[in-house]
Amino acid sequence: MPATRTDLSAFAIALAARLPGTWASEYHRHAAYENQFPTIERLWDTGHVDYIVSQYVLGHNAVLHGPHEQQLYVTDRPLYRHQFVVAPLEPEGFKPHHFRRVDEPNGIAVPNDPVRAAAAVTRRVLPRYCQALDAVRHNALTQPEPPHRPAAPEVAQTLTLIWYPDGVVGAPYKSVPEDARTVLYGCYFQYSPHESAFVLPASYSTSDRALLIQTAVRRLTAQGIGVNFRHAAPASAGPPSRPPTAALGTQPTTGTPSSARR
Repeated sequence: MPATRTDLSAFAIALAARLPGTWASEYHRHAAYENQFPTIERLWDTGHVDYIVSQYVLGHNAVLHGPHEQQLYVTDRPLYRHQFVVAPLEPEGFKPHHFRRVDEPNGIAVPNDPVRAAAAVTRRVLPRYCQALDAVRHNALTQPEPPHRPAAPEVAQTLTLIWYPDGVVGAPYKSVPEDARTVLYGCYFQYSPHESAFVLPASYSTSDRALLIQTAVRRLTAQGIGVNFRHAAPASAGPPSRPPTAALGTQPTTGTPSSARR
């Protein structure tokens, strides 16, 4: 832990007196390590000031309060006894999304000469700080609430596509809405009469099946038909049987017989 600088309070007062506008200094000494957290959690910096407060136990700091609710954090620069660091603090009362896409104004190291330090802060910190504050306030004005993703609209019809253990994707014929059948046919799903189901055979490559399923889902949802995906229930114990899709891979059925359409 670096030795506490006894001149921080006097430096912060002298710095505040030399910044443009009216500034006041508020000095804080921390009796416990965790006492510094409420302030440093608002630090608007991703550079060396953020590094300092995350790597060192700081026994004190000062906060400068300026015009238009500006606040500057001031503390020692460990290992550099002739320097301090100054960084902006995030404004309070705003929501996380108000800071989105707003560049961090960041802080700087300054000499322990208040005149030179004030000139550096005025030139290098305050313009970026004011610009960031304006951006946050604009975001709060134009979008006060978070841009939450809207929920999906309610649908009158849904289709549940099922992944079967043999690699086939399909659905029992009776569970397929009538408006969805043409879409499935157009995406190379086939009607298997002995399974009484629409199926996309496992004979297609993995990439082809993925593309066909994606196309089917896009077309179905565009028509207002909801689509769910589920795995088939585990098969009951018994002797293994030849997958029914083996026949589909060699002799695909491309249409639905008239008996099934009725």
